[in-house]
Amino acid sequence: MLRNYSKSKIGMLVTGLLAAMLGSEAQATNWLMLQGTEPDAAAPRAKLWGFIQPEYQQTDGSEIAAGPWAGQNAIFNTIAPDLKSDSTFQIRRARLGVRGTGFPLDSKVNYFFLAEAGNNGITRQGGGSVKLTDASITLNHIPHARVRIGQFKTPGSEEGLQAIHVFDYINFTNVSNQILLERFFDGDGTGTDANKPNGPVSAFRDIGVQVFDIFKTGKWEHSYAAMIGNGNGITRSDNDDNKDIYLYWSSEQVYGGKGARRQGLKLYGWLQDGERTLTTAGAGEYDRTRYGIGTTFRKGKFRAAAEYIDADGMIFNGTDGGAVAGSLNNAGTKVASFNIEPEGEADGWYVHFGYAPTPKWEFDIRYDQLNRMTDVSAKERQFETLTLGAQYFLNKKARILVNYEVRDAEAPNLPGSAGPNLILGETDDRLAIQLLAIF
Repeated sequence: MLRNYSKSKIGMLVTGLLAAMLGSEAQATNWLMLQGTEPDAAAPRAKLWGFIQPEYQQTDGSEIAAGPWAGQNAIFNTIAPDLKSDSTFQIRRARLGVRGTGFPLDSKVNYFFLAEAGNNGITRQGGGSVKLTDASITLNHIPHARVRIGQFKTPGSEEGLQAIHVFDYINFTNVSNQILLERFFDGDGTGTDANKPNGPVSAFRDIGVQVFDIFKTGKWEHSYAAMIGNGNGITRSDNDDNKDIYLYWSSEQVYGGKGARRQGLKLYGWLQDGERTLTTAGAGEYDRTRYGIGTTFRKGKFRAAAEYIDADGMIFNGTDGGAVAGSLNNAGTKVASFNIEPEGEADGWYVHFGYAPTPKWEFDIRYDQLNRMTDVSAKERQFETLTLGAQYFLNKKARILVNYEVRDAEAPNLPGSAGPNLILGETDDRLAIQLLAIF
């Protein structure tokens, strides 16, 4: 079991990987520039593009082993976003966008629009099966202070900021999925209803204004971003007077290539800070802070990455008894709800290594760990996943990904016979297969 790895061994693994990265030539992709600007004034007025990700995922479908919902479907063994089956085919993402320069009739103005029609946390919540994920304008008139306005990805974690169609895995890490990919709720889950999200997941995006740019010193390329946003995700209007602050810095030693797979060494850090307002159960305003540091690596046949993330406030805390939200318990007295700990704490990290022996094949391995509710011993939960992955590149714009996730979860401060450990002990491994096609 993954829980048998000691923290010291894990620390040695991370330290060794970081040392290897810092002493090697590496990958360094500047997502701020790739997503926020066009390469030059000669870029096309309009470029239509998009991608599709049909996939299949499955677990063994183990049921809840103990507690008021024993024998019912365990939410962690069902496939998102529907949470109704332990195996399913679906179109995970289907995105179509247009971007370009000279809008309106000014070569120093860039624009970026992108819509989502797949089956995921963006489209399944809040009316309409197609959602606008990105709609922004970038003004490049002020030297070293480009201004981006609208709805777009917030500067932050590499896993969230990077383009999803070059992501080396199918599913996000535990820490990104539970702590950074924000769900928005009206209450904290202590009420009598299912407390389901009041709209789409954040998709690592917000509506606001960002100042950013790059500058070079010798072989190094430095990037900064400062953003202020609503702190209420996408498609929603602002629900309070509070605003979120986002800060980001990266330093990259670039060795060659361009675009999403150029080579170089990138070190980065980021901070997100704001408040959230609950209006029903647990009503009030609560601080929400996230920060992280990380590095990426890519050179020749080798790729790697590592990141540490810390979270304070508005911690997503699963569902009652591990049941699917909305399920009635066996006694018929309570409905399972999604839960939020408004003043909780959490932290987590991941480390990734990849090897591409040929242009057609790449093999990946990733370990990630989330420590949730670390401030309350009895509530602490630890999630660990070892993902084994393979990618086969049909051509430059299409590939097949296969992931096998060895998943483990526990309540580390409770006896093994305690209800939470009996429930979490039934966490299944997960198989995921996906075709990615870009056009």
